[in-house]
Amino acid sequence: MTPIYWLIVFVVLVGIEIATMALTTIWFAGGAVVAFLFSLFHTSTELQLGAFVITSFLLLFLTRPFASKFVNSQTVKTNAAELIGKTARVTAEINNESGTGTAIVGGQEWTARAAKAGEIYQAGTMVRILEIQGVKLIVEKLQEEA
Repeated sequence: MTPIYWLIVFVVLVGIEIATMALTTIWFAGGAVVAFLFSLFHTSTELQLGAFVITSFLLLFLTRPFASKFVNSQTVKTNAAELIGKTARVTAEINNESGTGTAIVGGQEWTARAAKAGEIYQAGTMVRILEIQGVKLIVEKLQEEA
């Protein structure tokens, strides 16, 4: 293949990476650069394709885990995850057995369930959010300080 084809492949793959930011096609763009370098020395198409595939997969499997750690280190999947550990006020009795309960946190009302089976929290009780399951807060009663 002529070098121009590998440049076109490189530009297309980088464009896809810029559009998606998925950290997938960038590794294949690296493979296209290596194949481009091979094509400058007029090597066979098979050797160029081999260099492209081998380099792309080596880059993908050896460097992607490290790059993902640094690129996505500051992202939080949803803002709901930030609620874990915060306090909320029960607005309707939380009773797991009857499947009732709501709590308000950050000005938004959520469906809430007690973390421990059999516990019932009355309206007005302050609770701590332990986790989020689907669209339900899993809470425990705040310990009163003596």
